[in-house]
Formats: sequence, C-alpha cells, structure tokens
Amino acid sequence: MTYRPTADHDELRAVVRELADERIAPRAAEIDATAEFPWDLKELLAKQDLMGICFPARFGGTELDNISQAIVVEEIARADATTSLIVLVQKLGALPIIVSGTEEQRSRYFPRLASGEWMAAFGLTEASAGSDVAGIRMRARRDGDAYLLTGSKRFITHGSIANLVTIFAMTDPAAGRKGLSAFIVETDTPGFSAPRIEHKMGIRGSPTAELHFDDVRVPVANRIGEEGDGFAVAMATLDRSRLSIAAQAVGIAQGAIDFAIGYAAQREQFGERIADMEGIQFMLADMASGTEAARQLTYAAAAAVDADAPDLAYWTSSAKLVAGDTAMRVTTDAVQVLGGYGYVTEYPVERMMRDAKITQLYEGTQQVQRLIIARQLLRRAGVSRPAK
Repeated sequence: MTYRPTADHDELRAVVRELADERIAPRAAEIDATAEFPWDLKELLAKQDLMGICFPARFGGTELDNISQAIVVEEIARADATTSLIVLVQKLGALPIIVSGTEEQRSRYFPRLASGEWMAAFGLTEASAGSDVAGIRMRARRDGDAYLLTGSKRFITHGSIANLVTIFAMTDPAAGRKGLSAFIVETDTPGFSAPRIEHKMGIRGSPTAELHFDDVRVPVANRIGEEGDGFAVAMATLDRSRLSIAAQAVGIAQGAIDFAIGYAAQREQFGERIADMEGIQFMLADMASGTEAARQLTYAAAAAVDADAPDLAYWTSSAKLVAGDTAMRVTTDAVQVLGGYGYVTEYPVERMMRDAKITQLYEGTQQVQRLIIARQLLRRAGVSRPAK
C-alpha cells in the first residue's frame, strides 16, 4: 500500500498540533500526577468535532479517512498519550457496530457517540483470557427477548466512565470461539458495575477498569450480528483498531524527539552544546529516522484499511509492531539524552517512556503481532496451517 499526503492532511495536522500544543500539552504533567481523567479535554475534543472522526456524516460525524484519523491520534499523543485515548477508544468501542452492526443500532448510538455526549469502551479481555480470546468465560444466556450477561472483564480502558460498552460473551461455551457473541451494553443497566480501577505505570489519567455483570439484561436487538459471530467481530475490530495504537506510538515517539532536540540544543557540557557532540547526534538521527519509518508504515496501514484490503491484518499488525517498539526505544533514548534530568518528573520524557510501554501490550502484545504477520506471510505463500 502507498500513502500520498494531501493538502487536507497537512492542514488537519497543523490545526490539531496547534490545539494540542496550546491546550493539551500544558495539562499533561498534571493529568499524569493526579491520575484523573481530563473531562475538560474530553469536552474540548467534542467541541472541536474530534470525537466523531470515525462516524458517518449522516450520524453527525466528520467521517475522516483512516489516514486523517491516524494523524489526529498522532498529534494528540505527541502532547499527551492519555488524551489521545479519548479519541482512540471512542472509535475502538464503536468499531464492532461500525463493522457488523445494524442500521438501527447505528442510528440509535452513533449520534450520541459522534457528538461526544456518550463515551464508548470495548470489553473483550478477561482475567484468564487476554490474547486467548477462546478462553473467555463470560456467559450470555438467552431469556425471552433478551440475554442475561454474567461474568467479568478486566483491563477495560474507559470502562468505568463509558456510557456504552461493546461486550463479548459466550452464548454456547461448548463451541469454543464459535460460541462467542457480541453485545451492546448500556452501562446504566441494572447489574453492571465497575468496582476496580487499576493503578498503572503509564497513561495514568485514562481509567482502566474491571467490569462486573450480574445478570445484566441486554435486549436481543443489542446483539451485534448473529449468535456465534463474536469472534469474527472481535478480530475485524482489532485488525482495524491496531492502526490507532500505531499512530499513538508514533505520536509519543515524536513528542520525545522534539523535547530531546530542544534540550540538547540548550544543554552545555565540556564547553559545548551536547547537540554538537557526535554521540548525541547519532542518537537523535536514529530516533528520528526510526520514527519516520514507523510513521510511513502506519500511514500505509491506514491506506490498507481505507481500501478494505484483504491483507489489512498484515499491515496493521506490522504498523503496531514497528511503531510500538520504536516508541519504547525512542523514549528510552530521550531519557538518555537528558541524562539525570530525564529520570525526574520535572521533564516529560520519563512520562513518555512510561506511556510508550503500553503500546507494546494492548490491542495484542508484540508477540501476538508477530504471529499474525507470520500467518499472513504463510497465507500469501499458499502454505496452509497444520491441523491441530
């Protein structure tokens, strides 16, 4: 896939960067220190129509292409990774409906999500089922014109503040992953609770919740697809949502580079700026070139999603793998450029390093991405997987 920048993309980047620099970056340290969700920035993003970038115009969204959506996430993450999750998770929670929902479901929920009136979350992971989706234990039992959902979810980003969560539960446990189904759950439904919030290394202002379901009654009309479609819905969602994680990782890396360059240009040691020292120059060059490579791969993956390419899983997993590893390496090097100052909270690069780590973990670990990429390569070569 190829990416060709347009004047519209450049204009969008400039607008979002100005907003991020002026309104989001000044709040980043406080958000990290207090570990409180930035409701003010959520309202800011809603007023700027950035909560609706993935939704069709007929539902009040701005309907940006996936390259534009990646640029938005990247530029916000450059200022603050936590705030970028507001836009990112709004899309993630809605993607099952975007991919497989009915027109009635879209009409009912998209206007509220696009405006930012409601927030969405995505509920797949459980304590015993992370990468192993077939290990999900949550149960959905048919009861007349509804399902009763019982069980729990773990590590659900924005799960405690969302108005809507797309949930995956077993309707036929004996069928393994073929017994998985997907549902839209409104969080004010009796029996739903979010009793635990995780204390995390990074993205500290974004609540990561444990969700409990005690016979939560969900109408049949809120099932996404048919019974047993849940695994396919989840995989189609993740194949697309990983693109946003790659964009977030690129943004975090770029933020670290920008700060490290500015610091190196001012810091003097041995009678000269450290920016003039060859060792520092080599580090900055590696940081910048690696980030640019990750950016271009991310945009190529966005083009694959826009084209609904048959091998889009290869592109989005490759982008997340490369961008996540790049963000971790670049932010660690940024701390090194600052030396001891990079290790203290007075400067933002230690926060960026902590935030970068999650991009190697959520939406599938880097090891899972390698499995997906390898399987795509084997499929291209016409090599079938061995029977188990």
